[in-house]
Amino acid sequence: MTQEAQHIFQRLRDGTVPNKGLEHFAVGIEKQRKELQRIMEMGMQNEGIFKFLRGGYGCGKTFMARMAILDAQNKNYVTSFVVVSENDLQFHKFEDVYSKVMQQLSTANCERAAFGDILNQWIVKIEDALIDIGEDEEADDFDDKVQAKLNSELHRLTAGKAPQDFVRVIQAIFRLKQEEKYSEAGALLSWLSGSKNVSAGAKKEAQIKGEITSRDAFSYLRGVLEIIKAVGYNGLLIVIDEAETILRMRSDVRHKALNGLRQTVDDAQNFPGLIWLLTGTKEFFDTRKGVAGLEPLHQRLKFIQQGSRVSLRQPQLELKPFDAERLKKVAVRLRSIYPSQQQARLQSLVSDTFIEQLVDSITKGFHGDVGVIPRQFLREFVNALDLTDENEDYNPTEEYKFDIAKSKDSFNTTEQAILDKKKLVEDDEDDDLIPVENAW
Repeated sequence: MTQEAQHIFQRLRDGTVPNKGLEHFAVGIEKQRKELQRIMEMGMQNEGIFKFLRGGYGCGKTFMARMAILDAQNKNYVTSFVVVSENDLQFHKFEDVYSKVMQQLSTANCERAAFGDILNQWIVKIEDALIDIGEDEEADDFDDKVQAKLNSELHRLTAGKAPQDFVRVIQAIFRLKQEEKYSEAGALLSWLSGSKNVSAGAKKEAQIKGEITSRDAFSYLRGVLEIIKAVGYNGLLIVIDEAETILRMRSDVRHKALNGLRQTVDDAQNFPGLIWLLTGTKEFFDTRKGVAGLEPLHQRLKFIQQGSRVSLRQPQLELKPFDAERLKKVAVRLRSIYPSQQQARLQSLVSDTFIEQLVDSITKGFHGDVGVIPRQFLREFVNALDLTDENEDYNPTEEYKFDIAKSKDSFNTTEQAILDKKKLVEDDEDDDLIPVENAW
């Protein structure tokens, strides 16, 4: 637990969500977590599904998405966590989405770029299957039979929809490894993962040209998904975090991005075992600048509320804002796992009373809005734990003071906007409906 605890607290010091150990301080999301696990069970029955996490800033959307990644890996899923970016990832370019998904592909045993390992497992499985039916692995033509089997299996798994370049590259990777040309094989693996920086010489080994296009990327993703399942994994969970970033894009780019999202949602059912989990703010879903402006997408994702009741099973899964009580429970959980040799002293000095005072002081700094302060609260709370653990003569109840003016350097743009009482999303000059078009 100590190594995991060290990871948790280091990430909280940075103001980011840890990649593991989230279950130790997950509070108030039990129902939402259970719903996502229901979706994963459906994926294991070869359903292709999309789900959206909906909530305001500070509700814990990224935390919930990270929790889903861990739960999915525990259910033998391959996962990928991708963040939408104005510069680095624009959703209307699906080749960029595909590349990011492949870069962040992970399993319980491989944290990043796991496809190389998955592909090796699949090739070994095919070799073993040939040996089981009596083929001699020492025979001169064994490798040729493996390549032929790779081709026929991909054709079978994808119902003939795997692009020939996809097949040729996998066959070339296998051949190059057999010839101990590992550098060239690695270059082709990078190309297969969406890299645009692969030499012409490496491409020539597989008789391919250019890069993967948006139009082709969906077919490549289908091939990757089928290999993942053929190895023995239950499916693939892809998280697309911070979809509201699309709202800040230039109008023509934003329209294409939303149409790209529409195409992804429409095609989800055709990818058995693939789960798309996207996070977004209420503004992303409810304004005409976002989902509400693209009628076909709005109809697919419509959020239905009956009085105070909201079903968890509809396309949008709502996350509630933090309140003071929930923040205190999180702090108590964190205090109990803090890696210290002086736990009794820590429990005594970083008391429940101190936690309540810290929640109150940070809430006042943000105009009384408890729902937007979790990130800053956790950073301040961890700092108080650190100071108490490092200094024998330190008493946080007497000495710790939250100074919002000194903390501004650590605020992100959203927190600063909330502090300044600015609108997070500007109104669109043109509130007409977004035209329906194919982004790719």
